[in-house]
Amino acid sequence: MMVRMKAFLVASCLVFSFITPAQKTRQPNVLIILADDLGWADLTSYGSTFYETPNLDNLASQGIRFTQAYATCPVCSPSRASLMTGKYTVKTGVTDWIKGRQADGKAMPYEKLIAKPTAYQLALEEKTIAEVAADNHYQTFFAGKWHLGEYEKYWPDHQGFQVNTGGWSSGSPTGKINDTTGGYFTPYANPKIKDGPPGEYITDRLADECINFIDKNGGRPFLMEYALYAVHNPLQAPAALIKKYEAKKKQLAVQNQDRFAKDEPWMQFENGWKRRLVQDNSVYAAMIENMDWNIGRILRKLKDKGIDDNTLIIFTSDNGGLSTAEGSPTVNGPLRAGKGWLYEGGIRVPAILYWKGKIVPATVSDLPITTADFYPTIAKAINERFQKDKAIDGENILALLADSNAAKKRDLCWHYPHYSNQGGKPGSAIRSGNYKLIYNYEDSTSELYDVVKDISEKNNLASSEKKIAERLKEKLMKWLHDTHALFPDKNPNYKPTSKVLAKGQDE
Repeated sequence: MMVRMKAFLVASCLVFSFITPAQKTRQPNVLIILADDLGWADLTSYGSTFYETPNLDNLASQGIRFTQAYATCPVCSPSRASLMTGKYTVKTGVTDWIKGRQADGKAMPYEKLIAKPTAYQLALEEKTIAEVAADNHYQTFFAGKWHLGEYEKYWPDHQGFQVNTGGWSSGSPTGKINDTTGGYFTPYANPKIKDGPPGEYITDRLADECINFIDKNGGRPFLMEYALYAVHNPLQAPAALIKKYEAKKKQLAVQNQDRFAKDEPWMQFENGWKRRLVQDNSVYAAMIENMDWNIGRILRKLKDKGIDDNTLIIFTSDNGGLSTAEGSPTVNGPLRAGKGWLYEGGIRVPAILYWKGKIVPATVSDLPITTADFYPTIAKAINERFQKDKAIDGENILALLADSNAAKKRDLCWHYPHYSNQGGKPGSAIRSGNYKLIYNYEDSTSELYDVVKDISEKNNLASSEKKIAERLKEKLMKWLHDTHALFPDKNPNYKPTSKVLAKGQDE
C-alpha cells in the first residue's frame, strides 16, 4: 500500500523506534547513486511513459520517493560539491560547471553580464562526506564522474575516497570516435580507468567495479558512490537497446515538427536552443534503461551478500534534465525548462531513499529536500553522535521527516550568477513554503510562483502578490549578503543583436 503525504505533512512514524540492540551497534553501509543530467520526469515512477526504469521503481516501492527534491544548482559541478560538503554552492565557491561558460572572463556578445570566476575545484580544506566516513573506519570507494577539479590533487582519491575508478576533471566521457567507439565505449581516454575489451560500455564497467568492491570488502562498513556519467552527452548506448526504443518511438508516430518548440524569445541567439515537447529520444531512453539495469545489478549484489538490510541507499540526479539545448533529449514536464535554468525543470530532481527499518516502504513525500541534505543524513547514519557545524546548510532528512514544523520553517536558496549553455540567465532563487521567487540579474526583476498549485510556473504572481514577493526578495538578499555571494558585472562588449549560428540537432 502506498503512503501519500501532503506538502510538509509527514508522520513521525517514519523513524521506527523498534530498532534492535544488535542493529544499533552495526554501522550501516552507504550507497550513493548519482545520475548525471537525469530529469525529474525521467523515471517511470515519476510519470515517464517512454523510458523504462523497473529497478529504480522497485527501490522506490521499498523506500521513500520525494516529489519535491532539489539539486542545489541547475548544472553539475556545484551540486556535486554540495553533496560532498553539505553546503550551498555559494559557500564552496563552485557556482558553475567547471570551468564554466564564461571561463577566463569571456562572454558571448549577446550576454549582458559577465560572472565573477567560479572556483575550478572543490577545496582540499573542505571536509567531504567521504572523509567523515573514513574517520569513522569506513572503506570508501568512488566510481564514475567527479568534475570537481582540473588537477589530479583535487580528484576523489585526495578527497577522502580510498579507491577512485573513473573520477577526474572531465564532466563527460571523452575521446568519442563514433557511436560505438570512444566516449561511453572503450577506449575511454580516462586516466583513472583502464580501457576494457572492444565494445565495453562505461556504465556497465563502473557497475562491475562497484560489484567487485562489494565482493572483496570483507564485511567492513563502506561508503560507495556510483557516480554515473549517464545520461550526459554524448548520447551513446548499446545497439540492441537503441533498436528497442526506435521501435517504441515509431509507435508514437511523432512528427519532427511536433517534437520541438523553436519560436520562444530566449531561443533567438543560438540555433541549437530549442525546447523538446515529447519524450521519444531512443538513444537517451536506451541510456536510461541501461543505467537502471546496472543499478539493479548493484542492488542485487547487496542482497546476495545479505547486507541490503543494513545499507542506506540514496538515489538522485545532479540537476534537471537537458531539455532546451545540445539536442534537447528529454522533457521535464510538467515542470518548466530544464538543465541550466532556475525554473523547476532545472533544479527539481528525482530522489529515492531506502533504509530498512528506518523508512516505511512505498512512501511518497512532498517534503522539499536538497542535495546538501544528504551530507548530514549520511553523517548521522554513520555516527549517531555527529553534530553539524554552522557552515553546513543541509539538514538530516530523517529528522525533517519526523518534525514537520522544522520543515515548514526552512527556506531553500540558490545562487546561479551565470549564463548557462542551455539558455538560462544569471539569477538567484529562494523557496519559502509553497512559494518560489527568482531574481533576475539582467534586469533586476523578480518572478514569484506557487510551485505547489502551479508546478509548471505559468502564473507569475510578482505583481498580484507584491507583499509575498517583497518578503521573499528581502530574505533572498539577506542570504546573499550573509554568504558573501559574488554578483556579475556588465559586459563591456555587449551587442544584443549578435547571434551564434550553432547547428541544431534535429532527429
